[in-house]
Amino acid sequence: MLGLFLTGIRPKSGKTFVTAGLAATMQSLGYSTCVYKPVVTGALEKDGYVLAPDLVYVKNADKNITTYCSYLLKSSNLPCFAAQEENKIIEKDVIFQDYYSVVDEFECLLVNGVDGLAIPYGKDFYEENIVQTLNLPLLLVASPIKSSLSDIIMTINQAQSKNIHIRGVILNDCPFHTDDINIKSLPNLIEQHTDARVLGLLPHIPTISKIKPEDMIGYILGGVDIESVFDVRIAKLR
Repeated sequence: MLGLFLTGIRPKSGKTFVTAGLAATMQSLGYSTCVYKPVVTGALEKDGYVLAPDLVYVKNADKNITTYCSYLLKSSNLPCFAAQEENKIIEKDVIFQDYYSVVDEFECLLVNGVDGLAIPYGKDFYEENIVQTLNLPLLLVASPIKSSLSDIIMTINQAQSKNIHIRGVILNDCPFHTDDINIKSLPNLIEQHTDARVLGLLPHIPTISKIKPEDMIGYILGGVDIESVFDVRIAKLR
């Protein structure tokens, strides 16, 4: 099974877009794919149902992708507060059991985190603990506009200090025609100052909420080293 945990360096880094794009791409390449989001905050009520916006976005990319979550919370606050507002406690064991109950059913399973390894889910319980518990390689998603080199280096160092294996970094929402040397040099600087590899560069997409699935897949195939992301040789790409 090809498994990854995705987290953002900062909020609105484009993690959901990257997750949906990778999932849709792998599904299109013939891999049965699932996206699991342990904790959903900001759930919406519609027609009597409570929906997870991130997972709806994934489903819109490809209805054949299986999506599910363990905790569906309506508040958009931090997970620890969102759970508190509904008198719930986010349990690491529940997430562990839910993940391993389906892990053998799919060829590709992407776990979509919140936004940052230090995000608190409860007392002494952070996103990094979920990555450790599930024992998955970590894919970091960053926006060169919203995240600085310092943000990225600190997140990588934090992961390494917890013995989390970092698969790499995807830079999303890149302004390719900028004259800002800090942004232009970011991929090289990440690789010079950390052990992490930059595995993808994705452009700024103004209509990301309305993007067609085939265009999303095109961006991923054109801008991301899929084989390195999943550490697998894919015959259809050769």
